Amino acid sequence: MTQPPTAPGAPLPVVLAGARGHGRWHVENIRRLQDRGIVRLVGICELSPLTEDEFGGELPEQSSDFGALLDSTGARIAVICTPIPTHTDLALTAAERGVHLLLEKPPAPSYAEFRRMADGVAAAGVACQIGFQSLGSHAVPAIRELVAGGAVGRVVGVGGAGAWVRPEAYFRRAPWAGRRRLNGVDVIDGALTNPLAHAVATALALAGSTRAEDVTGIETELLRANDIESDDTSCVRISTVRGGPVTVAATLCAERADEPYVLVHGTSGRITFWYKQDRVLVQRADHGPEELRFDRTDLLENLVAHLTGGTPLLVTPDTTGAFMKVVEAIRQAPDPAPLPAGTWHRVPGEERRVVPGVDGLVAAAADTLSLYSELGAPWALPVPHPPKEVSTR
Repeated sequence: MTQPPTAPGAPLPVVLAGARGHGRWHVENIRRLQDRGIVRLVGICELSPLTEDEFGGELPEQSSDFGALLDSTGARIAVICTPIPTHTDLALTAAERGVHLLLEKPPAPSYAEFRRMADGVAAAGVACQIGFQSLGSHAVPAIRELVAGGAVGRVVGVGGAGAWVRPEAYFRRAPWAGRRRLNGVDVIDGALTNPLAHAVATALALAGSTRAEDVTGIETELLRANDIESDDTSCVRISTVRGGPVTVAATLCAERADEPYVLVHGTSGRITFWYKQDRVLVQRADHGPEELRFDRTDLLENLVAHLTGGTPLLVTPDTTGAFMKVVEAIRQAPDPAPLPAGTWHRVPGEERRVVPGVDGLVAAAADTLSLYSELGAPWALPVPHPPKEVSTR
């Protein structure tokens, strides 16, 4: 079923699937763009309806039937912010109706599901933007330009670091939280695949290695301090056809929360990008340090500009293929190992678990492009095998 055309210049009708949790951010963003006359929120898909108090105003049409809601509202765009295992089927439901997509990250829990989604969307001829908001930062093309101009010499690798804190309740916020599988279905909710997925995707983008075929091998070290299935303290090293490794380390058990960043290593300098702040520090030989700040383009706004004026999409499915290869390697890896007793403790009054020293290890991994085991972490497992070869088929 194809949606009816929208009058030129009229705000594009949007349906939001998943308005609770992180979906609240999308509600506010859609409201912001609605106030500017760019979009119009015409429907919310939730299993249990929102109340006006919860929504904070008059509600649009609601339904738990996503396809029926798209049909009844005439939506042109669907924003999907639902549990990870539902992404592919919901995206294809929209695509079959000619509805364009903003799909939250990670786009799918496995590479096979990602391909089913991406191939189906392409066959339907609809636009699909993947919700890696950091890739809308104007710092990304600026850093690429600096690198191409030789500002830091030859790039020898890219590191990423994310040291966050999350209470134990974070892993109880939804049935799928902290799970690798649920009812026999892949979820793969881990530090690197969900909360700090931006660090992985942004590091790959700055390494010029965003497509599945750019990845040649992946090493993983997945651990957990919390009583969960998935990893909360992990690192990954990605080998690419361009040569330099991409190493990203993350934890949700930091001693103190810090801003995540990506670090481009060159033979004559380095560039640090704090991607949530759109802030860049350039350090190079024979120059003083230079700090730069950038704006960013909102991904929903970019999708609208693509549909109304042909502006190129910033984050297409194809350019998240390398990230999805990382998700697949984590999915296929052995289940995360529990950290030994005595290597973590609870913070009194905060109900969260901390791994002492992990903050420094995360930074050191990004700085040296090393895995935890290579940095001498007493709780890290040694790499048991060479990097896994990654098929792009």
